[in-house]
Amino acid sequence: MKYFVLNNSVEIPSIGLGTFRSESDDAYKATLHALKTGYRHIDTAAAYGNEEAVGRAIRDSGVPREEIFVTTKLWKSELGYMSTKRAFRASLERLGLDYLDLYLIHWPGDHDENKRTWRAFEDLYFEEKIRSIGVSNFSFHHLEHLLEDVEIVPQVNQVETHLYLQNKKLQDFCMANGIHLEAYAPLMSKEVKTLLADETLVAVAEKYHKSPAQTAIRFLVENEIIALPKSVTPGRIEENFAIFDFELAKEDFDALRQLNRGKKIFPDPDNWLV
Repeated sequence: MKYFVLNNSVEIPSIGLGTFRSESDDAYKATLHALKTGYRHIDTAAAYGNEEAVGRAIRDSGVPREEIFVTTKLWKSELGYMSTKRAFRASLERLGLDYLDLYLIHWPGDHDENKRTWRAFEDLYFEEKIRSIGVSNFSFHHLEHLLEDVEIVPQVNQVETHLYLQNKKLQDFCMANGIHLEAYAPLMSKEVKTLLADETLVAVAEKYHKSPAQTAIRFLVENEIIALPKSVTPGRIEENFAIFDFELAKEDFDALRQLNRGKKIFPDPDNWLV
């Protein structure tokens, strides 16, 4: 397992299990199997409706709590100072945990909402209820406005990132400000078959005797991006984790870098109303 170090010196596993669209029973089984496989990073959200199942799997796994990095997220309807604190307590109760390793603003609101919400995040951080705080689906202008008035720079920005949407400029901006990029949909979600059939990706994967999925995830990790592949299938959960026994040669990394097409699957936060 490879770990990255966040700007507050907290270590985060470079790969985690995503649980988006995993129903309660599936989320429980997937989380349990992932922890048995060796994952130590689990990503959920209030909006997923599976925090309770994920928390139960964490407790039933037998893995010490301090070894597991747990992330959940604040939904858009809860943005604001007091509403954030209420939503945080509700998430913690559903998870059955005493603290979180990472809490994220799931989607940005307007700049004033983001700043009021961030003040609540900072308070919870200083109260040692959360080890790290961050954002999700934030673009340049969201981050620029937020950074104007913070005590704590976000540790993470979780955004859709994969070979066809590599976010290099956003990653460069984040890194310059001490923010680590985290990839959801690293295998392109509902368009996974398109990605895994890409001729360049298949050719590189064959060279290393790895699957296209493993190679795509490995590219992200070598690019210092935290990857959150989602699956409820035991074999795929195991496959997605088995990426730490090979390293891409420069020419292969560069070939995969050329696959960037700016292809976005999930909504643009500036053009999505909820």
